[in-house]
Amino acid sequence: MLHRIILSYFISFICLSVSAQNFYHTKGQTIIDPAGKTFQMKGTNLGNWLVPEGYMFKFKNTNSPAMINQLLLQLVGPDEAATFWKKFLDNYITSEDINYLKSIGVNSIRAPFNYRLFTDEYYMGDNNPEHGFKYLDSLVKWCKVANMPILLDMHSAPGGQTGDNIDDSFGYPYLFESATQQQRCIDIWQRIAKHYANEPIIIGYDLLNEPIATYFDKTILNPHLEPLYKKITSAIRAVDTHHILFFGGAQWNGNFSVFGAPFDNNAVYTFHKYWMPTTQEHIQEYINFSNKYNVPIYCGETGENDDDWIMRFRKLLDSNHISWHFWPYKKMESTRGFLQFAAPAAYDSIIAYSEAPRLTYADIRKYRPTNIVEVKQALDGVLENCLFKNCSFNNGYIKALGFVPKKH
Repeated sequence: MLHRIILSYFISFICLSVSAQNFYHTKGQTIIDPAGKTFQMKGTNLGNWLVPEGYMFKFKNTNSPAMINQLLLQLVGPDEAATFWKKFLDNYITSEDINYLKSIGVNSIRAPFNYRLFTDEYYMGDNNPEHGFKYLDSLVKWCKVANMPILLDMHSAPGGQTGDNIDDSFGYPYLFESATQQQRCIDIWQRIAKHYANEPIIIGYDLLNEPIATYFDKTILNPHLEPLYKKITSAIRAVDTHHILFFGGAQWNGNFSVFGAPFDNNAVYTFHKYWMPTTQEHIQEYINFSNKYNVPIYCGETGENDDDWIMRFRKLLDSNHISWHFWPYKKMESTRGFLQFAAPAAYDSIIAYSEAPRLTYADIRKYRPTNIVEVKQALDGVLENCLFKNCSFNNGYIKALGFVPKKH
C-alpha cells in the first residue's frame, strides 16, 4: 500500500512537471518557451482596441474611454454610440491583424484591457460581465492559429491604478486607498486566471499598467503597490500555477525601488520607457535589479518616436537581451506604429467638437455640429478605415524594429 501511495505521488509530480513545461515560464533572468528554449519577446501592444485613447482618435482633451463615450453620446445618442463601439470592437483588431504581425516576424503581443469588460458596468456598448471573455477568447483563438503568444494587461483597474486618462479613472489612483476596489481587482484577476489557467498560448498576466502617476504623493501611495501585487498573486496562484506574472514599477512603470525580494518564482518585472536618450545608463537600474534578484525584466511599452529613435532603442534592448513590446500597433494618420489608417471625410468636425468646452448643456447644444448625417458618416468611416485591409504599412517603423515588411 505504501509503495502504491509513493508511486502515485511520484506520477503526479511528473505529470505536473510535464504540464508546467507546456507553458512559458521563467528560469533565472530569462523567459523559457514551452519547447525549453530562451524566449525574448519582440512585438507590439494592441493599444486603442479594448482601451480606447483620445490621442489615437486625434483628440487632445477628450482622452479617456469614458470621455470618448461621452462625446459619442452627445453627438449621436446612446443607441448609435453603442452600435459604434460594437463595430469598433469587431473591426479594430481581427485575425488578419494577427496573421500579418506573424508574417513580418513578430513573436508575441501585449493586449491591454479595461476591467469594466468583466463587470456589469456599461463599457463600449455593453454591460455584460462576460464581455471581456468574448473578445479575449477570439484573440486567443486567432493567436493559437498563428502561434502568436499573448500577454494580458490590465490597463484600467477598479478605482484607477494610475490616476490619469490611461486607466479610465477619476483623476486619482483610488485603488490604493480602497479595500473594496482592491478586492474587485483581485476577484477579476482570479476570474481571468481561472478561465485561462490551461491556455498555453498566453504567456502571462501583466497585473497593473503604469501604477501611480508622478503627480501624486509617492510616499503615501507607493507602499501599497507591492502588497497589492502579493494579494493578486495569491488569488491567481490558487487557480493558476502555470502562467508568468508581470509586476510593473511605480510612477509609469519606472520605479523599481518599491520592490523587495521576489515573492513568486515565476515572475517578470516590467518597466516602460519613452522619450529619453537611447543609452545604457537609462536602463541600467533595471538591469541591476535583474542581476541582484536573478529575475527577468521586460520593457512592456516604449516607442511613440521617429524611426531612428525606434531603431536605436530596440537595438539597445536587444543587446541586453531584454524583451519588448513597442506601443502601439495601429493608429489613425501616424507613422509611429506598424499600421496607420486615414481619417474619414468630415472627421474634422468631430475633432473640433471634442475640443469645445462642453461644460454645460448650453455648451453641448452650442458646439454640436449641425450636420449630424456627416458626423455619422465620419464615424462609419473610422470603422471602415481601421480594418486591416484598409490600413497602410509604416515600413520605416517596421524595419526599425528588425521586422520584414510585407505587402497586402
